[in-house]
Amino acid sequence: MTDGPLAVVAPVAGRVVALADVPDPVFAGQLVGAGVAIEPDTAGGATTVVSPVAGALVKVHPHAFVVVGPDGRGLLVHVGIDTVKLDGRGFELLAAEGDAVEQGAPVVRFDPEVVAEAGFSAVCPVVVLDSPADSVEQAAVGRTVSVGDALFTA
Repeated sequence: MTDGPLAVVAPVAGRVVALADVPDPVFAGQLVGAGVAIEPDTAGGATTVVSPVAGALVKVHPHAFVVVGPDGRGLLVHVGIDTVKLDGRGFELLAAEGDAVEQGAPVVRFDPEVVAEAGFSAVCPVVVLDSPADSVEQAAVGRTVSVGDALFTA
């Protein structure tokens, strides 16, 4: 149910890394889909995470959200690794499940200091759900991106 390429933008500013380098076997093994991750620039304190595509928010948790684009493909943005264990501490929801969002719309804000103090990684996987392993271009890996910069086309 795809209408052609889906342009995905960076939901946070930082350095793009390969999923294989994410300290979580589910993401590193591309078990939920292919994508990349961003090691966020956390120097500025509270960090706002935006929607990488326009669409509908079908799942929203403080630590992660899924947005489904107009072509029916879902993108997962996971804010940090094991951050579900924080039970929302250090996170603020800026959008709700069921909301229609534009590409670049704020969805969640988090405090990287809270994540670091808990001993967790703030790396943010951006994954095309249910996509085959290695099916997302990796050209952005190694680059530093700003919020809204092109990340990949799926």
